[in-house]
Amino acid sequence: MKTYWNISKNLQPLTEWQPNCWIQVTAPSATEVRSLEEDYGLPGDFVTDIADVDERARCDSEDGWTLVILRIPFAKEMASRTPFTTIPLGILFKDDVIMTICHNECDVVKDFISFHQKRGEGFIDVVDMTFRLFLTSSVWYLKHLKQIGSRINQAKRALDDDINNESLVALSRLQDSLTYFMTSIRGNENLLQKLRFKLPVDELDIDLIEDVGIEVTQAREIAGIYSDILESTMDTYSNVINNNMNKTMRTLTAFSIVMMFPTIVGTIYGMNLINGLETNPYGMPIALGISVVASAAAWLVLKYKKLI
Repeated sequence: MKTYWNISKNLQPLTEWQPNCWIQVTAPSATEVRSLEEDYGLPGDFVTDIADVDERARCDSEDGWTLVILRIPFAKEMASRTPFTTIPLGILFKDDVIMTICHNECDVVKDFISFHQKRGEGFIDVVDMTFRLFLTSSVWYLKHLKQIGSRINQAKRALDDDINNESLVALSRLQDSLTYFMTSIRGNENLLQKLRFKLPVDELDIDLIEDVGIEVTQAREIAGIYSDILESTMDTYSNVINNNMNKTMRTLTAFSIVMMFPTIVGTIYGMNLINGLETNPYGMPIALGISVVASAAAWLVLKYKKLI
């Protein structure tokens, strides 16, 4: 899908392309990608790089085009293995053409548009728009990190009541999301520093860059804190599971020892040998008594040793 926006007039939608308007491309098909390359002369490598879900945050130039790839947060459906991940957002510009390409519909771009429309603000130029996209993505990282923190607390409360596989798997998937977030945030942070020297930055942009730097740093630190908390939590519950397993095995072993004596007594007196109890009318009670006494003695010893 392709949408045109007038960036200097409160992000008003346009029916067709105009010079210095913003071309928003979302989830393009192969036909739309070829059309963009033919109509605007986009480098094919740039379009391919944006389509790569693992493409790192970076800046590149070719044939007069400048490409900025920003890693933005993306919330998957609840049934997904990884509830939160990151995807590339490509920002391309040359002369009077400004374009963004994202192969997924995400809340970051939607919020970016609605926020500036509500404030009635446009953008000075493509550099201003680029850094404001950085700022919006950082804010959404913080929003998703709060959601991750809430999910961690929910899983911990569930595990306090009952250690189950579902809650442990949920924590593991959140750890994967935090890994994606931390890697992408670091990449965006490094890219932000490089853009200060690669793009024509004015005094207003410097103030905006400082604001973006604060948000990115905060997102990185919070992601690191949650990652440490989650790692510590997983280690704690792993130790609890191992401890419970040891208790169970110890109980089963003690039970086996207690039940071993009746088995031994029954085996000895059940052999086809002369043992003195064959003709004794009290042979059976005597054998049972010996079994009970031996088992009771074994139980008392284990109880004294605190093995039961």
